[in-house]
Amino acid sequence: MRRKMGAAALDMVAASDGSWQTQWRTTVASRLPSQHWPQRTMLITAVDAHTGEPVVFDRHSGVDLADAVAASCASGLPYGIGDSHYIDGGYRRNENADLAAGYERVLVLSPLGGRTRHPLDWGMQLAAQVDELRAAGSRVGTILPDSESLNAFGANLMDLSTRQPAARAGYNQGSTLAEQLSEFWR
Repeated sequence: MRRKMGAAALDMVAASDGSWQTQWRTTVASRLPSQHWPQRTMLITAVDAHTGEPVVFDRHSGVDLADAVAASCASGLPYGIGDSHYIDGGYRRNENADLAAGYERVLVLSPLGGRTRHPLDWGMQLAAQVDELRAAGSRVGTILPDSESLNAFGANLMDLSTRQPAARAGYNQGSTLAEQLSEFWR
């Protein structure tokens, strides 16, 4: 499935003039609190559009943070870095919780609520990822969107008019969960 998505994206980029990539990088960079990778571990996923294989970027990968985020969020057209092109890391797994293996505590934020845009291979569902983390000794919490958030998202996750209502709903949900989350981290 990932290889097919990548091939379709590469077909679209061949027909474009490439100016969208500069605009996309500028947009992504302007929304980041810093242009530098943090010293703490941060992993950003993408999928190689040529091979369909998952890729994980970190501060040691030789890729600028803005490029890693832009590649990870590339929907439709693939984002080029060097000789490679990448599509949304959500095509690997929506939550990518398995990347937190080995940590004592893992809090999984699942904005799609465990739903998926494509059929998943065996063991790729959120519940399976959480089970694997727990079996390895991690204390795992999950946050799924509540009903207010789901209503705010609407049916089309790409509809920009839902951004403010969704942000408000997420803030409200976070406020409601603040005490519970504080306990989780103690």
